[in-house]
Amino acid sequence: MQDLPNIFLIGPMGAGKSTIGRLLAAELSRTFHDSDHAIQNRCGADIPWIFDVEGEPGFRQRETQMIDELTRLSGVVVATGGGAVLREENRRALRERGTVVYLMTTVEQQLKRTAKDRNRPLLQCADREQVLNDMFATRDPLYRATSDITVRTDRRSPRAVVNEILRRVHRLVDPLEATGTTQTKVSS
Repeated sequence: MQDLPNIFLIGPMGAGKSTIGRLLAAELSRTFHDSDHAIQNRCGADIPWIFDVEGEPGFRQRETQMIDELTRLSGVVVATGGGAVLREENRRALRERGTVVYLMTTVEQQLKRTAKDRNRPLLQCADREQVLNDMFATRDPLYRATSDITVRTDRRSPRAVVNEILRRVHRLVDPLEATGTTQTKVSS
């Protein structure tokens, strides 16, 4: 079995990218990076503050720089922010530098998982459900076009999702080993 490529997790907020990414990295004995946390650490400020001061375009520029840096590392698992796929340069870096896993979840699940989270500037509005539906309509096609694998996270334990990701990534890397099939050379 050859070494697994970098694994990049994409998907909407509340899909479980950070939780699943940490577990996946631990399972693979790899370093885990969360692009949003890396931006916050570099800036010394939280994402709502960056949005307030620089607006979404300023944040997206920082995100693009961070994704470029993180995807150039070796042997990593990276969780991206939900909007990372909005820029073509991010989608290209993700596709070209590793295996991209789309963690898919429903808007209903997102509402539950982000209900008390005040650290998501795009959800600080009256109609969170409408905002999430609009983001899904825009971003889902981008997630699908960027990803190698799509895994649903609704009503599943993080461990079950990690196990499915590992199984499917192994199958991508070595289809015969993942199924337990071996090729036998037949002589005539």
